Amino acid sequence: MAMTNDNKSVCVIGGGISGMTTAIEAAEIGYEVYLIEQSPSLGGRVAQLNQYFPKLCPPQCGIEINYKRIRINPKVRYFTLAEVERVSGEPGNFTVTLRLNPKYVNEKCTACNKCVEVCPVERSSSFNYGMSQTKAIYLPHEMAFPMKYVIDGTVCQKDQCAKCVAACPYGAIDLSMQPKKLDINVNSVVLATGWSPYDAAKIDNLKYGIYKNIIRNVEMERLAAPNGPTHGKIVRPSDNKEIKKIAFVQCAGSRDENHLAYCSSICCLASMKQATYVRSQYPDADIYIFYIDIRATGRFEDFFTKVQADNKITFIKGKVAKVLEDSQTNDITVVAEDILSGKKIYTTVDMAVLATGMVPNGLTAAMPSDIVYDEFGFAVSDLQTPGIYATGCAKKPADVAGCIQDATGTALRAIQTRVGV
Repeated sequence: MAMTNDNKSVCVIGGGISGMTTAIEAAEIGYEVYLIEQSPSLGGRVAQLNQYFPKLCPPQCGIEINYKRIRINPKVRYFTLAEVERVSGEPGNFTVTLRLNPKYVNEKCTACNKCVEVCPVERSSSFNYGMSQTKAIYLPHEMAFPMKYVIDGTVCQKDQCAKCVAACPYGAIDLSMQPKKLDINVNSVVLATGWSPYDAAKIDNLKYGIYKNIIRNVEMERLAAPNGPTHGKIVRPSDNKEIKKIAFVQCAGSRDENHLAYCSSICCLASMKQATYVRSQYPDADIYIFYIDIRATGRFEDFFTKVQADNKITFIKGKVAKVLEDSQTNDITVVAEDILSGKKIYTTVDMAVLATGMVPNGLTAAMPSDIVYDEFGFAVSDLQTPGIYATGCAKKPADVAGCIQDATGTALRAIQTRVGV
């Protein structure tokens, strides 16, 4: 199956905030846009946040508007659960080969939930970073776009069960679906492949994955979110205990030649933002932020000043050496040297949050020529192949506002690509 080029077309690989912005901006001036996303829903990491800067809005503020703009614009064709296998051709005449993975649910789905009620199989929720379970047939999340259920083919018992097929009143479930191939012919290609949190299990001294009450910043965001695993209640994982003391460990693996040698630039602000989540729910809680340097420049300096003035939030300049766990209470003791006092300190808390950095996802598909990456895996802005552009966190760590600005500029570059340019 193939879709042909009308000389005004763009393929955007990645359906997060950068990819959606690029797609919308190009489509709204008349270009045919193909938006490719490997997960079952558009929205990317932003959909998993509780709030984002600069206004500390919930994701619904911006993402719902983008969903609507995509929904009503016939120029945007989106493909979820889709993988890019190959990009070939030249500027103005690229062919993008896709693998469309089966969802086992067709367009008749109304999200009525009848299928979920009878499904006997559970799976770990990737949307909640494994902190909750869904059934094998599930809605990606409450804001999902498209608002359609999908079946995890790796755990579904298929024809050995088929209870969902019998329960669906609309005939929306087809367990015989197979992968399909699709070739798209376009003028230009945009890489909006986004980022993943650094694997904190690699940081031996911080014991992530070993001590139950040590989580990452991305998981903290889900704990605070109303549609998260605890419906917005911040409690520690081991026993659902409310928080009285909590530590935020900055640069968890970042600025470290053994892990991430670079600074992701947004982690300090993210931890301070999350400290406000704790203060909102637990006004008497004590909060400790262990840091090397605080990165809060420009318009965000006022936010840092406000947080720093809170007498329940203590900033400790010092890299965390190790963490210890009380085997009886599961409390966490953070061990660090306070650089300003020159003393080694031991701070016992209910839970510790690791501020892990942003790792670029990159693209493994075959390309017309090699994509140029820097030493950290980010695509450089001036790619060797004209007509192929990177945007957002595929290029460098960035916050939501930065990604939107960059994606708007990338859309302008993408629509100017013609044969031989």
